[in-house]
Amino acid sequence: MFDNFVVPNLLPAAPEIFLVIMALAILLIDLTVKDSRRTVTFVLTQLTLIGCAAIQFATSTGEIGYTFSNMFVDDLMSDLLKLFLYMTVIIVLFYSRGYVIDRAAMNKGEYYVLALFATLGMMVMISANHFVTIYIGLELLSLSLYAMVAMNRDSVVSTEAAMKYFVLGALASGLLLYGMSMIYGATGTLEITAIAERLYSGGVNRTVMVFGLVFLVAGLAFKLGVVPFHMWIPDVYHGAPTSVTLFIGSAPKLAAFAIVMRLLVNGLITLAQDWQSMLIILSVLSMAIGNLAAIAQTNFKRMLAYSAISHMGFMLLGIVTGVVGGDARYALNAYSSAMFYVIAYVLMSAGTFGMILMMSRAGFEADELEDLKGLNKRSPWFAGVMLMLMFSMAGVPFFIGFFAKFSVLQAVVAAGYIWLAIVAVLFSLIGAFYYLRVVKLMYFDAPADETPLSAGMDMRILISANGLAVAFLGLFPQVIMSLCAYALLRSL
Repeated sequence: MFDNFVVPNLLPAAPEIFLVIMALAILLIDLTVKDSRRTVTFVLTQLTLIGCAAIQFATSTGEIGYTFSNMFVDDLMSDLLKLFLYMTVIIVLFYSRGYVIDRAAMNKGEYYVLALFATLGMMVMISANHFVTIYIGLELLSLSLYAMVAMNRDSVVSTEAAMKYFVLGALASGLLLYGMSMIYGATGTLEITAIAERLYSGGVNRTVMVFGLVFLVAGLAFKLGVVPFHMWIPDVYHGAPTSVTLFIGSAPKLAAFAIVMRLLVNGLITLAQDWQSMLIILSVLSMAIGNLAAIAQTNFKRMLAYSAISHMGFMLLGIVTGVVGGDARYALNAYSSAMFYVIAYVLMSAGTFGMILMMSRAGFEADELEDLKGLNKRSPWFAGVMLMLMFSMAGVPFFIGFFAKFSVLQAVVAAGYIWLAIVAVLFSLIGAFYYLRVVKLMYFDAPADETPLSAGMDMRILISANGLAVAFLGLFPQVIMSLCAYALLRSL
Protein backbone atom coordinates (compact mmCIF):
# COMPACT_ATOMS: atom_id res chain seq x y z
CA MET A 1 0.00 0.00 0.00
CA PHE A 2 2.84 2.39 0.90
CA ASP A 3 5.33 1.07 -1.66
CA ASN A 4 4.97 4.16 -3.86
CA PHE A 5 4.97 6.65 -1.00
CA VAL A 6 7.65 9.30 -1.49
CA VAL A 7 8.71 11.22 1.62
CA PRO A 8 8.25 14.93 0.76
CA ASN A 9 11.07 17.41 1.25
CA LEU A 10 10.18 18.98 4.61
CA LEU A 11 12.88 21.68 4.51
CA PRO A 12 10.83 24.35 2.62
CA ALA A 13 8.05 23.96 5.23
CA ALA A 14 10.42 23.86 8.25
CA PRO A 15 9.16 27.19 9.75
CA GLU A 16 5.52 25.99 9.51
CA ILE A 17 6.37 22.65 11.16
CA PHE A 18 8.31 24.41 13.94
CA LEU A 19 5.40 26.81 14.55
CA VAL A 20 2.81 23.98 14.81
CA ILE A 21 4.95 22.06 17.32
CA MET A 22 5.57 25.17 19.41
CA ALA A 23 1.91 26.32 19.31
CA LEU A 24 0.78 22.92 20.66
CA ALA A 25 3.56 22.95 23.27
CA ILE A 26 2.60 26.48 24.41
CA LEU A 27 -1.05 25.38 24.72
CA LEU A 28 0.00 22.57 27.10
CA ILE A 29 2.58 24.66 29.01
CA ASP A 30 -0.01 27.40 29.58
CA LEU A 31 -2.24 24.92 31.44
CA THR A 32 0.47 24.42 34.07
CA VAL A 33 1.42 28.12 34.47
CA LYS A 34 -0.29 29.93 37.35
CA ASP A 35 1.03 33.42 36.48
CA SER A 36 -1.97 35.72 35.97
CA ARG A 37 0.03 37.95 33.58
CA ARG A 38 0.77 34.99 31.24
CA THR A 39 4.43 36.10 30.99
CA VAL A 40 5.76 32.62 30.15
CA THR A 41 3.17 32.14 27.40
CA PHE A 42 3.90 35.59 25.95
CA VAL A 43 7.69 35.07 25.98
CA LEU A 44 7.42 31.59 24.42
CA THR A 45 5.13 32.96 21.68
CA GLN A 46 7.62 35.69 20.82
CA LEU A 47 10.54 33.24 20.88
CA THR A 48 8.57 30.95 18.54
CA LEU A 49 8.16 33.76 16.01
CA ILE A 50 11.84 34.70 16.29
CA GLY A 51 12.68 30.99 15.82
CA CYS A 52 10.48 30.87 12.69
CA ALA A 53 12.31 33.90 11.27
CA ALA A 54 15.71 32.30 11.99
CA ILE A 55 14.67 29.02 10.32
CA GLN A 56 13.21 30.93 7.36
CA PHE A 57 16.48 32.78 6.94
CA ALA A 58 18.60 29.64 7.32
CA THR A 59 16.56 27.50 4.86
CA SER A 60 16.16 30.18 2.14
CA THR A 61 18.02 29.09 -1.01
CA GLY A 62 16.87 31.89 -3.31
CA GLU A 63 15.58 29.26 -5.74
CA ILE A 64 11.99 28.24 -6.45
CA GLY A 65 11.34 24.91 -4.69
CA TYR A 66 8.17 22.80 -4.59
CA THR A 67 7.17 20.13 -2.08
CA PHE A 68 4.10 18.13 -0.97
CA SER A 69 3.29 17.12 -4.57
CA ASN A 70 3.75 20.73 -5.81
CA MET A 71 1.11 22.01 -3.37
CA PHE A 72 3.61 24.15 -1.45
CA VAL A 73 6.12 26.55 -3.00
CA ASP A 74 9.15 28.15 -1.41
CA ASP A 75 10.56 31.14 -3.28
CA LEU A 76 12.06 34.53 -2.47
CA MET A 77 8.66 36.26 -2.51
CA SER A 78 7.33 33.87 0.14
CA ASP A 79 10.56 34.17 2.19
CA LEU A 80 10.43 37.98 2.21
CA LEU A 81 6.68 38.19 2.97
CA LYS A 82 7.01 35.64 5.78
CA LEU A 83 9.91 37.54 7.38
CA PHE A 84 7.79 40.72 7.34
CA LEU A 85 4.88 38.64 8.69
CA TYR A 86 6.88 37.39 11.71
CA MET A 87 8.13 40.91 12.41
CA THR A 88 4.57 42.30 12.21
CA VAL A 89 3.08 39.66 14.55
CA ILE A 90 5.92 40.16 17.07
CA ILE A 91 5.22 43.93 17.09
CA VAL A 92 1.43 43.39 17.25
CA LEU A 93 1.74 41.08 20.30
CA PHE A 94 4.07 43.53 22.05
CA TYR A 95 1.56 46.34 21.48
CA SER A 96 -1.32 44.14 22.67
CA ARG A 97 0.37 42.97 25.87
CA GLY A 98 -0.77 45.74 28.26
CA TYR A 99 -4.26 45.89 26.74
CA VAL A 100 -4.77 42.13 27.14
CA ILE A 101 -3.47 42.08 30.76
CA ASP A 102 -5.99 44.84 31.70
CA ARG A 103 -8.91 42.74 30.43
CA ALA A 104 -9.47 39.48 32.33
CA ALA A 105 -11.72 38.01 29.61
CA MET A 106 -8.85 38.20 27.09
CA ASN A 107 -5.87 37.51 29.35
CA LYS A 108 -5.72 33.82 28.52
CA GLY A 109 -3.10 31.60 26.91
CA GLU A 110 -5.51 30.88 24.07
CA TYR A 111 -5.09 34.46 22.87
CA TYR A 112 -1.44 33.84 22.03
CA VAL A 113 -2.03 30.33 20.67
CA LEU A 114 -4.78 31.61 18.35
CA ALA A 115 -2.41 34.36 17.16
CA LEU A 116 0.15 31.65 16.32
CA PHE A 117 -2.39 29.53 14.44
CA ALA A 118 -3.57 32.62 12.53
CA THR A 119 0.10 33.24 11.64
CA LEU A 120 0.40 29.63 10.47
CA GLY A 121 -2.65 30.12 8.22
CA MET A 122 -1.03 33.20 6.68
CA MET A 123 2.26 31.32 6.15
CA VAL A 124 0.41 28.53 4.32
CA MET A 125 -1.44 31.10 2.16
CA ILE A 126 1.84 32.84 1.25
CA SER A 127 3.42 29.56 0.08
CA ALA A 128 0.34 28.00 -1.55
CA ASN A 129 0.68 26.60 -5.07
CA HIS A 130 -2.61 24.72 -5.06
CA PHE A 131 -6.25 25.70 -4.57
CA VAL A 132 -6.61 23.27 -1.64
CA THR A 133 -3.54 24.74 0.14
CA ILE A 134 -4.91 28.27 -0.31
CA TYR A 135 -8.25 27.19 1.15
CA ILE A 136 -6.66 25.41 4.14
CA GLY A 137 -4.52 28.48 4.94
CA LEU A 138 -7.46 30.83 4.50
CA GLU A 139 -9.75 28.85 6.81
CA LEU A 140 -7.05 28.42 9.47
CA LEU A 141 -6.53 32.20 9.49
CA SER A 142 -10.25 32.99 9.42
CA LEU A 143 -11.31 30.57 12.17
CA SER A 144 -8.53 31.82 14.47
CA LEU A 145 -9.58 35.43 13.87
CA TYR A 146 -13.30 34.72 14.53
CA ALA A 147 -12.34 33.26 17.90
CA MET A 148 -10.04 36.19 18.71
CA VAL A 149 -12.74 38.76 17.85
CA ALA A 150 -15.23 36.95 20.14
CA MET A 151 -12.78 36.41 23.05
CA ASN A 152 -14.31 39.15 25.16
CA ARG A 153 -17.52 37.19 25.71
CA ASP A 154 -19.02 39.78 28.06
CA SER A 155 -19.07 42.36 25.27
CA VAL A 156 -22.19 42.36 23.08
CA VAL A 157 -20.39 44.51 20.49
CA SER A 158 -17.50 42.01 20.18
CA THR A 159 -19.89 39.06 19.82
CA GLU A 160 -21.82 40.90 17.10
CA ALA A 161 -18.56 41.76 15.30
CA ALA A 162 -17.49 38.10 15.45
CA MET A 163 -20.82 36.93 13.96
CA LYS A 164 -20.60 39.50 11.17
CA TYR A 165 -17.00 38.52 10.46
CA PHE A 166 -18.02 34.86 10.37
CA VAL A 167 -20.81 35.57 7.84
CA LEU A 168 -18.41 37.65 5.71
CA GLY A 169 -15.82 34.87 5.82
CA ALA A 170 -18.38 32.21 4.90
CA LEU A 171 -19.51 34.25 1.87
CA ALA A 172 -15.92 34.78 0.76
CA SER A 173 -15.07 31.08 1.15
CA GLY A 174 -18.20 30.05 -0.75
CA LEU A 175 -17.43 32.36 -3.67
CA LEU A 176 -13.77 31.29 -3.76
CA LEU A 177 -14.65 27.59 -3.69
CA TYR A 178 -17.25 27.99 -6.44
CA GLY A 179 -14.75 29.88 -8.62
CA MET A 180 -12.08 27.25 -7.95
CA SER A 181 -14.46 24.42 -8.84
CA MET A 182 -15.29 26.05 -12.19
CA ILE A 183 -11.61 26.59 -12.99
CA TYR A 184 -10.96 22.96 -12.04
CA GLY A 185 -13.80 21.91 -14.36
CA ALA A 186 -12.24 23.86 -17.24
CA THR A 187 -8.59 22.87 -16.70
CA GLY A 188 -8.75 19.52 -14.92
CA THR A 189 -6.22 20.57 -12.27
CA LEU A 190 -6.09 22.43 -8.95
CA GLU A 191 -2.37 23.17 -9.10
CA ILE A 192 -1.70 26.84 -9.86
CA THR A 193 1.37 26.36 -12.07
CA ALA A 194 -0.39 23.56 -14.00
CA ILE A 195 -3.42 25.84 -14.59
CA ALA A 196 -1.07 28.47 -16.08
CA GLU A 197 0.42 25.82 -18.41
CA ARG A 198 -3.03 24.56 -19.55
CA LEU A 199 -4.18 28.10 -20.26
CA TYR A 200 -1.01 28.88 -22.18
CA SER A 201 -1.28 25.77 -24.36
CA GLY A 202 -4.95 26.57 -25.21
CA GLY A 203 -7.82 24.13 -25.59
CA VAL A 204 -9.53 25.38 -22.41
CA ASN A 205 -13.18 26.50 -22.41
CA ARG A 206 -12.73 30.27 -22.04
CA THR A 207 -16.36 30.98 -21.03
CA VAL A 208 -16.18 28.60 -18.06
CA MET A 209 -12.78 30.05 -17.09
CA VAL A 210 -14.10 33.63 -17.09
CA PHE A 211 -17.14 32.62 -15.02
CA GLY A 212 -14.84 30.92 -12.53
CA LEU A 213 -12.59 33.99 -12.55
CA VAL A 214 -15.50 36.29 -11.64
CA PHE A 215 -16.25 34.23 -8.50
CA LEU A 216 -12.56 33.96 -7.67
CA VAL A 217 -12.06 37.75 -7.87
CA ALA A 218 -15.23 38.30 -5.79
CA GLY A 219 -13.91 35.94 -3.10
CA LEU A 220 -10.52 37.69 -3.09
CA ALA A 221 -12.26 41.07 -2.90
CA PHE A 222 -14.11 39.92 0.24
CA LYS A 223 -10.80 38.89 1.80
CA LEU A 224 -9.16 42.20 0.87
CA GLY A 225 -12.22 44.08 2.13
CA VAL A 226 -12.61 46.20 -1.00
CA VAL A 227 -15.83 47.84 -2.25
CA PRO A 228 -18.53 46.55 -2.85
CA PHE A 229 -17.58 43.59 -0.61
CA HIS A 230 -16.69 45.73 2.39
CA MET A 231 -20.14 45.87 4.05
CA TRP A 232 -19.28 44.81 7.60
CA ILE A 233 -15.53 45.47 7.66
CA PRO A 234 -15.95 48.79 9.60
CA ASP A 235 -18.30 47.04 12.07
CA VAL A 236 -15.70 44.31 12.65
CA TYR A 237 -12.90 46.87 13.17
CA HIS A 238 -15.12 48.83 15.55
CA GLY A 239 -16.57 45.90 17.51
CA ALA A 240 -13.45 43.76 17.91
CA PRO A 241 -11.20 44.36 20.93
CA THR A 242 -8.59 46.93 19.81
CA SER A 243 -5.69 44.46 20.09
CA VAL A 244 -7.53 42.11 17.71
CA THR A 245 -8.41 45.00 15.36
CA LEU A 246 -4.67 45.72 15.24
CA PHE A 247 -4.00 42.09 14.27
CA ILE A 248 -6.74 42.07 11.59
CA GLY A 249 -5.65 45.44 10.20
CA SER A 250 -2.00 44.51 9.69
CA ALA A 251 -0.55 41.01 9.11
CA PRO A 252 -3.41 39.46 7.01
CA LYS A 253 -2.86 42.14 4.33
CA LEU A 254 0.51 40.50 3.53
CA ALA A 255 -1.16 37.10 3.07
CA ALA A 256 -3.99 38.63 0.99
CA PHE A 257 -1.41 40.21 -1.33
CA ALA A 258 0.33 36.82 -1.66
CA ILE A 259 -2.82 34.93 -2.71
CA VAL A 260 -3.73 37.65 -5.23
CA MET A 261 -0.26 37.20 -6.74
CA ARG A 262 -0.41 33.39 -6.63
CA LEU A 263 -3.89 33.10 -8.13
CA LEU A 264 -4.05 35.95 -10.63
CA VAL A 265 -0.42 36.50 -11.64
CA ASN A 266 1.10 33.01 -11.28
CA GLY A 267 -2.00 31.06 -12.33
CA LEU A 268 -4.27 33.20 -14.49
CA ILE A 269 -1.90 35.67 -16.18
CA THR A 270 -3.26 34.55 -19.60
CA LEU A 271 -6.64 35.99 -18.53
CA ALA A 272 -5.01 39.24 -17.35
CA GLN A 273 -7.23 41.49 -19.49
CA ASP A 274 -10.35 39.96 -17.92
CA TRP A 275 -9.32 40.23 -14.27
CA GLN A 276 -7.64 43.61 -14.72
CA SER A 277 -10.89 45.23 -15.85
CA MET A 278 -12.62 43.80 -12.73
CA LEU A 279 -9.83 45.02 -10.43
CA ILE A 280 -9.95 48.54 -11.93
CA ILE A 281 -13.64 48.82 -10.95
CA LEU A 282 -12.95 47.45 -7.43
CA SER A 283 -9.95 49.77 -7.03
CA VAL A 284 -11.72 53.00 -8.09
CA LEU A 285 -14.82 52.19 -5.99
CA SER A 286 -12.67 51.37 -2.94
CA MET A 287 -10.68 54.60 -3.19
CA ALA A 288 -13.88 56.61 -3.66
CA ILE A 289 -16.11 55.10 -0.99
CA GLY A 290 -13.26 54.36 1.45
CA ASN A 291 -12.02 57.96 1.48
CA LEU A 292 -15.45 59.65 1.37
CA ALA A 293 -16.97 57.45 4.10
CA ALA A 294 -13.94 57.91 6.37
CA ILE A 295 -14.59 61.67 6.51
CA ALA A 296 -17.96 61.10 8.20
CA GLN A 297 -16.59 58.86 11.01
CA THR A 298 -16.25 59.95 14.63
CA ASN A 299 -14.84 56.61 15.81
CA PHE A 300 -11.10 56.31 15.12
CA LYS A 301 -11.24 52.53 14.49
CA ARG A 302 -14.09 52.91 11.97
CA MET A 303 -12.16 55.71 10.27
CA LEU A 304 -9.12 53.43 9.99
CA ALA A 305 -11.35 50.65 8.59
CA TYR A 306 -12.49 52.88 5.72
CA SER A 307 -8.91 54.06 5.35
CA ALA A 308 -7.83 50.38 4.99
CA ILE A 309 -10.46 49.90 2.26
CA SER A 310 -9.07 52.87 0.29
CA HIS A 311 -5.46 51.68 0.80
CA MET A 312 -6.27 48.19 -0.49
CA GLY A 313 -7.92 49.85 -3.51
CA PHE A 314 -4.71 51.79 -4.10
CA MET A 315 -2.61 48.62 -3.78
CA LEU A 316 -4.73 46.91 -6.46
CA LEU A 317 -3.61 49.59 -8.94
CA GLY A 318 -0.16 47.99 -8.90
CA ILE A 319 -1.64 44.55 -9.68
CA VAL A 320 -3.79 46.06 -12.46
CA THR A 321 -0.94 47.64 -14.39
CA GLY A 322 1.42 44.66 -14.65
CA VAL A 323 0.32 43.47 -18.09
CA VAL A 324 -0.87 45.96 -20.71
CA GLY A 325 -2.41 44.56 -23.90
CA GLY A 326 -0.49 41.31 -23.52
CA ASP A 327 2.79 43.19 -22.95
CA ALA A 328 4.46 42.28 -19.64
CA ARG A 329 7.37 44.76 -19.83
CA TYR A 330 6.11 46.71 -16.80
CA ALA A 331 5.10 43.67 -14.73
CA LEU A 332 8.04 43.58 -12.32
CA ASN A 333 7.86 47.31 -11.60
CA ALA A 334 4.07 47.21 -11.09
CA TYR A 335 3.95 44.11 -8.86
CA SER A 336 6.94 45.18 -6.75
CA SER A 337 5.30 48.61 -6.21
CA ALA A 338 2.13 46.84 -4.97
CA MET A 339 4.24 44.64 -2.65
CA PHE A 340 6.10 47.70 -1.32
CA TYR A 341 2.73 49.43 -0.76
CA VAL A 342 1.38 46.52 1.32
CA ILE A 343 4.52 46.37 3.48
CA ALA A 344 4.43 50.17 4.01
CA TYR A 345 0.71 50.06 4.88
CA VAL A 346 1.22 47.25 7.43
CA LEU A 347 4.00 49.26 9.12
CA MET A 348 1.83 52.42 9.29
CA SER A 349 -1.30 50.53 10.40
CA ALA A 350 0.57 48.71 13.20
CA GLY A 351 1.92 52.01 14.55
CA THR A 352 -1.46 53.78 14.43
CA PHE A 353 -3.35 51.01 16.26
CA GLY A 354 -0.39 50.72 18.65
CA MET A 355 -0.98 54.37 19.62
CA ILE A 356 -4.68 53.64 20.29
CA LEU A 357 -3.65 50.69 22.49
CA MET A 358 -1.14 52.83 24.39
CA MET A 359 -3.81 55.43 25.13
CA SER A 360 -6.33 52.79 26.24
CA ARG A 361 -6.43 51.54 29.83
CA ALA A 362 -8.56 49.22 31.96
CA GLY A 363 -12.23 50.04 31.40
CA PHE A 364 -11.45 52.70 28.77
CA GLU A 365 -11.07 52.29 25.02
CA ALA A 366 -9.34 55.29 23.43
CA ASP A 367 -11.03 54.66 20.08
CA GLU A 368 -12.98 57.89 19.55
CA LEU A 369 -11.43 60.80 17.65
CA GLU A 370 -12.36 62.97 20.65
CA ASP A 371 -9.89 60.96 22.78
CA LEU A 372 -7.01 62.40 20.73
CA LYS A 373 -7.81 65.99 21.66
CA GLY A 374 -4.83 67.84 23.11
CA LEU A 375 -2.50 64.83 22.90
CA ASN A 376 0.37 67.27 22.34
CA LYS A 377 -0.18 68.74 25.84
CA ARG A 378 -0.29 65.26 27.41
CA SER A 379 2.74 63.86 25.56
CA PRO A 380 4.51 65.98 22.90
CA TRP A 381 6.74 63.07 21.79
CA PHE A 382 3.90 60.61 21.16
CA ALA A 383 1.82 63.33 19.48
CA GLY A 384 4.84 63.72 17.17
CA VAL A 385 4.90 59.95 16.50
CA MET A 386 1.17 60.01 15.66
CA LEU A 387 1.80 63.04 13.42
CA MET A 388 4.42 61.05 11.47
CA LEU A 389 2.04 58.10 11.10
CA MET A 390 -0.87 60.28 9.93
CA PHE A 391 1.31 62.20 7.47
CA SER A 392 2.62 58.91 6.10
CA MET A 393 -0.91 57.48 5.74
CA ALA A 394 -1.96 60.66 3.92
CA GLY A 395 1.02 60.37 1.54
CA VAL A 396 2.80 63.55 2.63
CA PRO A 397 6.46 63.73 1.49
CA PHE A 398 8.91 62.44 2.73
CA PHE A 399 7.45 59.54 4.64
CA ILE A 400 7.22 55.91 3.54
CA GLY A 401 3.50 56.32 2.66
CA PHE A 402 4.38 58.98 0.08
CA PHE A 403 6.90 56.75 -1.71
CA ALA A 404 4.51 53.78 -1.56
CA LYS A 405 1.83 55.86 -3.32
CA PHE A 406 4.40 57.39 -5.68
CA SER A 407 5.78 53.99 -6.79
CA VAL A 408 2.27 52.69 -7.54
CA LEU A 409 1.35 55.87 -9.46
CA GLN A 410 4.60 55.60 -11.42
CA ALA A 411 3.65 52.05 -12.46
CA VAL A 412 0.12 53.22 -13.42
CA VAL A 413 1.48 56.09 -15.58
CA ALA A 414 4.12 53.82 -17.19
CA ALA A 415 1.33 51.44 -18.20
CA GLY A 416 -0.54 54.28 -19.91
CA TYR A 417 -3.48 54.55 -17.46
CA ILE A 418 -3.18 58.34 -17.04
CA TRP A 419 -6.86 58.75 -16.10
CA LEU A 420 -6.49 56.12 -13.36
CA ALA A 421 -3.48 57.95 -11.90
CA ILE A 422 -5.48 61.24 -11.85
CA VAL A 423 -8.42 59.52 -10.08
CA ALA A 424 -6.04 57.99 -7.52
CA VAL A 425 -4.40 61.35 -6.79
CA LEU A 426 -7.78 63.10 -6.42
CA PHE A 427 -9.04 60.53 -3.91
CA SER A 428 -5.73 60.65 -2.03
CA LEU A 429 -6.19 64.41 -1.65
CA ILE A 430 -9.71 63.83 -0.28
CA GLY A 431 -8.27 61.19 2.06
CA ALA A 432 -5.67 63.62 3.39
CA PHE A 433 -8.51 65.57 5.06
CA TYR A 434 -9.38 62.98 7.70
CA TYR A 435 -5.73 62.23 8.52
CA LEU A 436 -4.98 65.94 8.95
CA ARG A 437 -8.11 66.25 11.14
CA VAL A 438 -6.39 63.91 13.62
CA VAL A 439 -3.34 66.23 13.64
CA LYS A 440 -5.62 69.24 14.22
CA LEU A 441 -7.29 67.50 17.21
CA MET A 442 -3.90 66.63 18.76
CA TYR A 443 -2.29 70.03 18.39
CA PHE A 444 -5.07 72.65 18.39
CA ASP A 445 -7.84 71.29 20.65
CA ALA A 446 -7.89 71.35 24.45
CA PRO A 447 -7.55 67.93 26.12
CA ALA A 448 -10.49 66.55 28.08
CA ASP A 449 -8.01 64.82 30.38
CA GLU A 450 -4.54 66.29 30.99
CA THR A 451 -3.03 63.18 32.60
CA PRO A 452 0.32 62.35 30.94
CA LEU A 453 0.37 59.12 28.91
CA SER A 454 1.67 56.18 30.90
CA ALA A 455 2.99 53.02 29.27
CA GLY A 456 5.70 50.43 29.82
CA MET A 457 9.23 51.13 28.60
CA ASP A 458 9.01 48.36 25.97
CA MET A 459 5.80 49.88 24.56
CA ARG A 460 7.32 53.39 24.48
CA ILE A 461 10.49 52.20 22.71
CA LEU A 462 8.56 50.12 20.17
CA ILE A 463 6.03 52.86 19.30
CA SER A 464 8.88 55.37 18.93
CA ALA A 465 10.84 52.96 16.71
CA ASN A 466 7.71 52.32 14.62
CA GLY A 467 7.13 56.05 14.05
CA LEU A 468 10.81 56.70 13.30
CA ALA A 469 10.90 53.74 10.87
CA VAL A 470 8.03 55.34 8.91
CA ALA A 471 10.12 58.54 8.65
CA PHE A 472 13.50 56.85 8.08
CA LEU A 473 12.23 54.45 5.40
CA GLY A 474 10.63 57.46 3.73
CA LEU A 475 14.09 58.97 3.37
CA PHE A 476 15.61 55.66 2.21
CA PRO A 477 12.73 53.77 0.52
CA GLN A 478 15.13 52.09 -1.91
CA VAL A 479 16.06 49.46 0.71
CA ILE A 480 12.63 47.79 0.76
CA MET A 481 11.80 48.70 -2.86
CA SER A 482 14.85 46.86 -4.21
CA LEU A 483 14.20 43.91 -1.86
CA CYS A 484 10.65 43.60 -3.25
CA ALA A 485 11.82 43.90 -6.87
CA TYR A 486 14.61 41.32 -6.38
CA ALA A 487 12.29 38.85 -4.57
CA LEU A 488 9.67 39.07 -7.35
CA LEU A 489 12.31 38.88 -10.10
CA ARG A 490 13.49 35.54 -8.66
CA SER A 491 9.96 34.25 -7.98
CA LEU A 492 7.74 35.07 -10.98
